[in-house]
Amino acid sequence: MPEIRPEIRTFPCRSDNIGVLMRDPETGACAAIDVPEAAAVLRALDETGWRLTDILVTHRHGDHVEGIPEVKARTKARVTAPARAGSAVPGVDATVREGDVVTVGSLAAAVWETPGHCDDHVTYWFEEAGLAFAGDTLFTLGCGRVLEGPPQVLWRSLSRFLPLPDETVIYSGHDYVLSNARFALAAEPGNQNLKDRAAVAEKAKAEGRFLVPTTLGEEKATNPFLRATEPALARAVGMEPGADPAAVFTALREWKNRF
Repeated sequence: MPEIRPEIRTFPCRSDNIGVLMRDPETGACAAIDVPEAAAVLRALDETGWRLTDILVTHRHGDHVEGIPEVKARTKARVTAPARAGSAVPGVDATVREGDVVTVGSLAAAVWETPGHCDDHVTYWFEEAGLAFAGDTLFTLGCGRVLEGPPQVLWRSLSRFLPLPDETVIYSGHDYVLSNARFALAAEPGNQNLKDRAAVAEKAKAEGRFLVPTTLGEEKATNPFLRATEPALARAVGMEPGADPAAVFTALREWKNRF
């Protein structure tokens, strides 16, 4: 189990974004993962009494960064963003690339470049804490839409998660769980784990909750985009079992785009 247990607060932003605050209990340092909406982040800070020291940006899209100027002006938090995002992220203090390490108090994260949704996307992997902040690369029961580059690039990015421990907790940038579950069931209707999870998702939604975070183990058992090596998923897109997983993933992603 992780030796360091950060405190986490998740909350809705905008229409379907997920806001996340992570606090290091040893030092009091606190990070926001992206700032989709300033008011929601500031409200969560007020509710918790946490002092924001850092903003970790996963990618440059407006629904992840538009709240940064107001939050930075209020908190003086240090903004860390992907180097590949260039000037598209406001208020940047530090840029990061593959292999860099960022710290939030005593918590340390490896920076992974995880392109596919967009070229500048990064994931923050806090190994000791067992947490990954995947932005719009990996969602509960889904993955990001491919906006830049061929789909195989996103498959390579998703494949980086597979060797991590099953108990790894994964935070994503949006709550698309129910729509993702409907597609996953269409792609793999015989997966009982998926059926059970879809029922949990429906219950959570009815209770005003969302299935973010998730765990890697749950995703490996139910997320079609991490299961491109499974014969059932190959057959679902008209390919033979054993087909190239990147090709299966590409067909699944194209199907989801039309779903």
